[in-house]
Amino acid sequence: MLEYGQFCTVARGAEIFGERWTPLVIRELMCGSTRFNDLRRGLPRMSATLLTQRLRSLEKLGVIKRAQSAHGPEYRLTPAGEDLKPIVLALGHWGARWVGSRLKNHELDAGLLMWDIRRFAHRDLFPRQQRTVIQFQFSDARAGERCWWLVAKDGDIDLCRDDPGHEVTFIVDATVRGLTEIWSGDRTPEEVMRTREVRVLGSSHDARSLWRWIGVSAFAPTRREAIQNKPVTGAASRRERPSPAAHRGPGADRHH
Repeated sequence: MLEYGQFCTVARGAEIFGERWTPLVIRELMCGSTRFNDLRRGLPRMSATLLTQRLRSLEKLGVIKRAQSAHGPEYRLTPAGEDLKPIVLALGHWGARWVGSRLKNHELDAGLLMWDIRRFAHRDLFPRQQRTVIQFQFSDARAGERCWWLVAKDGDIDLCRDDPGHEVTFIVDATVRGLTEIWSGDRTPEEVMRTREVRVLGSSHDARSLWRWIGVSAFAPTRREAIQNKPVTGAASRRERPSPAAHRGPGADRHH
């Protein structure tokens, strides 16, 4: 564990929370993942060995608890872990406001994006009593991650990497970056669709419903607000900036 060697509780808290991957493990538990394989789906670049070590460490520190269920071991936050929720949320909103995406190509991940969409989609808004199947095609994803199917019926949503064999309601043909930037709030669906980085193929009614059904990241509204409030820079700001003389009062040119 990282150690600062100080009695300050900021330092001692950071020794636990600031360890690599720990904030993301807490994030996954906050989002409802309780089984090891589900945690891994939200942390695809964290090795199984390291995840096991981190879970054991957090259990020992009293941040999570491990319980046996009919489906195997499950992990849940303790009261101490629950107290970290506002910290994780604040960190996410801070990142959305001040860092933004600025994503490099190696940071784009179709699997994590689809897992995020699956667990945060507005399942109550999908049509009831009928199956809705959305096929996602990514032209620039890694091999094995280019096709996904989101299947919604009766309030349940499944994510499939293999064709489930159902009739497809419509197809989303996209780049990983384009759909990620919609999800994160960096751009609106209309902005991305104008550049044809995302195309929705199917009935126009269902296509219009897509963005209402899948929604956006919890931090996307903060990102959109930050973009809208971003100060104008460069030539535009120079044109709009009043001249210094406009602020001078009587005698402003006098030397004191």
